[in-house]
Amino acid sequence: MDYLEINKEAWDKRTQVHVASKFYDVEGFIAGNSSLNPIERQLMGDVDGKSLLHLQCHFGLDTLSWARLGAKVTGVDLSSQAIAQAKELAQTVDLPASFITSDLYSFGETSTEQFDIVFTSYGVLCWLPDLELWAKTIANSLKAGGRFYLVEFHPFNDVLSGYGYFPSKTPDIEEEGTYTENCSGETSTMHTWPHSLSEVITALINAGIAIEGFQEYPYSPYNCFPDLEYVEDQGYCLPFKGQTIPLVYSITGQKIT
Repeated sequence: MDYLEINKEAWDKRTQVHVASKFYDVEGFIAGNSSLNPIERQLMGDVDGKSLLHLQCHFGLDTLSWARLGAKVTGVDLSSQAIAQAKELAQTVDLPASFITSDLYSFGETSTEQFDIVFTSYGVLCWLPDLELWAKTIANSLKAGGRFYLVEFHPFNDVLSGYGYFPSKTPDIEEEGTYTENCSGETSTMHTWPHSLSEVITALINAGIAIEGFQEYPYSPYNCFPDLEYVEDQGYCLPFKGQTIPLVYSITGQKIT
């Protein structure tokens, strides 16, 4: 069994738990709430009327939140269970959206559609062994002058947790549960890879994405790491030896015409 099958099985199991969790608050979304955080909202601005590709979209809450803001959305995810839930949710809230079950690399090989925006966020890169191919998929999916937005957890926190920082061809293989409050304790085998900031930025540049912005944030919008402390008007911070550490970073880029 290869890593895609292993990770797909894990995310198929996680999806059912996540849909029922307070962490994702599906009921609140159905009632009209947005799942988007201030970081990505401020970063991307007005998306009304723009075509938007959401890579690794999970079960589509963020994708559909962009649709509520007027974007013409397409979401892609490895998990067939997540995509099934995304399609059901789109019908429930009566929002137009396309959802595709595919691993990112296979999608990149077969898709010919191009978009105004490619977006991906929060805990996505660790599931990918090859960032050069990831970046090429992004570039090929953008129209000339199209924009790319990444919001991701900062690898510095991974280092503090005992994981590697620099790229490795050998995955970390672990038995883990999930991060939502309703986790039963059941675990799944998962394969992940570390990626340094320099690897991410270099892969995008090599694929023809001009980097226009890079920001680091000393907080996370999600309480999904140990020992976080909530700070009003920011989010969850992690004090370390009297200092705050970066927990999230963002990259903005544009496809070179």
